[in-house]
Amino acid sequence: MNKVRIRAVRQTVYHDLMEMYENPIEHACDVHQGDEWISINGERPEGLCPAAWGAMRKFVEALARGEGNFYDGWMQNPMSAMISCNDGFRPFSFYIEAIPPH
Repeated sequence: MNKVRIRAVRQTVYHDLMEMYENPIEHACDVHQGDEWISINGERPEGLCPAAWGAMRKFVEALARGEGNFYDGWMQNPMSAMISCNDGFRPFSFYIEAIPPH
């Protein structure tokens, strides 16, 4: 199985939606731009947000098995994907890519 690199690329914050719908919270996310994890055998890396994992799990597992080319040519690198977590107020985008065996 391939190892899969998961990189936190960018976070978007929708302050208007937060003001309209969210109860104020002090700490919502431990992810920071540039954070990286390595998935081994398609498993969730320690320290990766479980909610973000839920959004990307099937893609990471597929890349670990050597599958790719999601959505018929969506990504420039067919062994990668750009996946966002499901936080509707402050979603993070994650770039995931298979690390080919040496």
